[in-house]
Order: sequence, then C-alpha cells, then structure tokens
Amino acid sequence: MLPLAASLARPRKAKADSDMIAQMRDIVANELAPTATRDQPGGLAAALCAGRHVEFFTFGFADDATRRPVTSDTLFNLGSLRKPFEATLVALGSLRGELRLDDRLPKYLPELTGDYVRRVTVGQLATHTSGILLSTDHPPWPNDSFTQAQLIDMFNAWKPQAGEAPGRQRVYSHACYVLLQLALERCYGAPIATLIEQRILGPIGMSATSLPERSEDNRAVMDEAWMQRVVQGYSDQGMAIGPPGNQQSYFDFPGTGQMFSSARDLSAFVSACVDGRSIDPHLREALRMTQHEAFRVDDKFGQGMSWETVHLPGVSVVDKPGGLNNASGYVGLMPARRIGIVLLANRGEYPHEIARYRILPTLAKLVASH
Repeated sequence: MLPLAASLARPRKAKADSDMIAQMRDIVANELAPTATRDQPGGLAAALCAGRHVEFFTFGFADDATRRPVTSDTLFNLGSLRKPFEATLVALGSLRGELRLDDRLPKYLPELTGDYVRRVTVGQLATHTSGILLSTDHPPWPNDSFTQAQLIDMFNAWKPQAGEAPGRQRVYSHACYVLLQLALERCYGAPIATLIEQRILGPIGMSATSLPERSEDNRAVMDEAWMQRVVQGYSDQGMAIGPPGNQQSYFDFPGTGQMFSSARDLSAFVSACVDGRSIDPHLREALRMTQHEAFRVDDKFGQGMSWETVHLPGVSVVDKPGGLNNASGYVGLMPARRIGIVLLANRGEYPHEIARYRILPTLAKLVASH
C-alpha cells in the first residue's frame, strides 16, 4: 500500500496535469480559430502533442462544394513535410552503418560527373548545405518537367558563384532532395516509398500516410476509399486547384510527388520526435539526429537535416513548414518540453508562422510556470 502522502499526491498531480492540458488546448484553439473562419477557403486540421497526450482541432471543409468537414483523419497533401522522412532515412542509415554522411554522391550515383556536384556529400544534401540551386527551386517557375536523365544533366552542368563550396552555405533546394531520393534508392535498391514505409511509417504505426504514384493527370494513385478522405486544394483566394489527390512535381519519374497524411497520423510522428520511448532505439536516435543543428545561418536561425531551428527568447523551436499553391503544412517541435504541433490546411499560404512565433512560445511559458 502506498503511504498516505503518496496516495494523495497522485490525484493532485493528475488534476494539475489535466488543468495544464486544458490550458494548452485553449491556447491552441484560440490562436487557430481566426485563421480558419467561414470566409476563408477550405479547412484546417491540427494536433497538439504534449508528452504522450494528443489533442486534435478541426476547422472548415475538406471540400467547400460538398461541405465535407475536415476531421483528424482527413488526408492532406504534405508538400515539403515529406523531407523530414527522407532525412530520417539518412540518419537511420548512418546509425546502422549502411551509409555515411560524408559519402560523396558518385558513390551511389556515378553518373554525377560535374566538377561541383561530385564533391557534394549525402549529409550536405540532407542539410541544404550543398550550395546548389536549380531553376526548379525558385521563381520564375519552369513550365516544363524533367526526366531523371535531364535532372542529372542539370546537376552536372551547375556552376557555383564566387565563394560557393559544398558545406559552406545554407541554400534551401527542392531539387537536392529529389537527388537525395535517388541516392537513397540506389543505396538500398528499393523505391523511396517502400523505404519510408518499411523503415519509418510501419515502425511508428502510421497506417494512413503514403507516398502514392502519380498518374498521367498528376493525381495520386489511390483506391476509392482513401481518395474519399483526401481534401480538395484551394488557392489562398479560394480558387479550387487540381482535383482531390493532386500531386505536383517538376520531375517526370517515380517517387517525385508528394506524401499524403492526416493530423492523427502525423501526431504519431511528432510524438516519436519529441518523446519516442515506445519505438526502436535506432529510429528514436535517428529522429533526434535529424533535429540537431548542423549549420548556423545567423543569430536566430539554424539548419538541421531537413528541420530548421529558430532561436527565440527563452525557447528554441525545431520546425518544418511546407506548402504548394493549394496546400500548407507545418510541424513544430520543442523537444526539451516534449511538445509538438501539426498544422495541415488545404489552401496555399496558410499563416503557419503563428505556431512558430506565438503558439509554441506561449506553450513553453505555460509549461515552465508549472
């Protein structure tokens, strides 16, 4: 039997924890509600992970025309939120001795023969420090799509500006993550979707996340039951863009579209990132490894493996935004507080900065005060 003091302490602690969760829930709901009102297109699904507790928030519609509401199981296009999964594959491979961060790319892609690109490493691709920026990475956006051979040619032909060298600067590049995909596929002899499923999604228990193939009309190849859960995407002005399941890519070869997931499934990923006690130790360490700041950009910002670090007064946030013209996503972590947040919207230009600069710092203060 527990001593009387201990038996009394447990209910008090449980009530204190419950009260704090309620306060956290109110903070998130009050901040998100003005960003997803009836006069704004589409909807929003969010998840707050606090230790092992998860709270879900939903607003608006997955499809304005049919008035289908957003739920925590609605499937959204993740855009660049795919990148932390590929970074995790790199970290996991490094920890298991299957690859090295300082492996130069020709080890896996010998067709990379350009003077610059052949000096770039796997780790530099993962941390956006290769220095390479292709025309597919910035406006004016190309009208064409490129085959794998054409992409390799573009990397081989790339020339640096004065002072640029691998590992010397942080330059965010979508194309470099496509090259990282190819290196991972060559390293393991398997498609990127299979690697992500077998090494990350399955072990974490993410059964509603996928990287589907892209059909000729740029729509994800899914069965009808899944497609009924997918959002219609909208511009920030409310114009429908593409059908549900729309995937976008400048690259015309398999594995280059976007992942789809729900707030519920991504909450499992976020919980693994900030807690991870129930998953394989190698995977837990890989998730932590991706979050470590590898390159300091300036006094405020740093770059990890896909993740960005934002140093704010009293708190550091590790996060990753993602977006297309018809989708927005955000994952923010405060590992020291075991707190994380997921935001998924089916419209472009959703103001995800509210999580980075207001929600997460406010939650950090609340936890510190208890």
